[in-house]
Amino acid sequence: MTLRIDWMRGCATALVTPFKKDGSIDEECFKRLVERQIKNGVKILVPCGTTGESVTMSESERLHVIRMTVEVVKRLKAHVIAGTGSNNTAATIDFTRKAREAGADAALIVAPYYNKPTQEGMFAHFSEIAKSVKGFPIMLYNVPSRTASNISAGTTLKLSARHENIVATKEASGNYSQVMEIIKNRPKNFKVFSGDDASGLPMISLGADGLVSVCANEIPKETSRMVEKALDGAQTAARKIHYQILPLMEANFIESSPAPCKFVMKEMGLLEENLRLPLVPVTAETRAKLKTIMKEVGI
Repeated sequence: MTLRIDWMRGCATALVTPFKKDGSIDEECFKRLVERQIKNGVKILVPCGTTGESVTMSESERLHVIRMTVEVVKRLKAHVIAGTGSNNTAATIDFTRKAREAGADAALIVAPYYNKPTQEGMFAHFSEIAKSVKGFPIMLYNVPSRTASNISAGTTLKLSARHENIVATKEASGNYSQVMEIIKNRPKNFKVFSGDDASGLPMISLGADGLVSVCANEIPKETSRMVEKALDGAQTAARKIHYQILPLMEANFIESSPAPCKFVMKEMGLLEENLRLPLVPVTAETRAKLKTIMKEVGI
């Protein structure tokens, strides 16, 4: 039976990683951002994911970011799902163990990118990881637009049935038929999260348990409130917030994420607009669009 993880519900923020001009991690800024999240209603923090530019960081840097998140979160009573995935099974196992030792409450593990494994390979990859960290909760992360491979509904359900610590999936496939098959046939206690802001409300209406959000970096209070209203069945109130902030949800992907989000956060005075190559700041045209959308949303 799937492990029961009661806290894994609601709005989780896929945290950006603030950098200084010299490329180093801005530690004090990062801690302030985590505190801001929790004070504005977010109870789950996800460091070292795509939004955190984890693939541009060394292992020691990623562990440091996870430890900083844990440090703030433990003091303010929230939870940490650390991004630990890669396209190397052995490396993912090693880093997932290190994240557990660092105090993370669970791991977010993306489908192997570039390799393009078959469904059999996908099952074997996640099975090896799950067996290596027994008792440690794992959230699968399915984002075919970035990995070039899809974790099918059948594979997700097979993994959830076989391994009690595979407790959730972050679904960013955009395939609602696949999402509904998982929700309909999932084992008891298995959670489904939307991995796309604009799909958060629709997926919760289908039975999903929450949202892993980029938009919450900018507007945590509004995003977490929308998710809470949706989960409580207050659909009218949730839709009102959804349509109010939808332009920003969509604008965060005008260019490669997290570049648009970091521009908006810079405009809000939350961080410096520094990214690590190969990502670069957004274009002048995108900046103008984002400023207009900020006014429209009320930032």
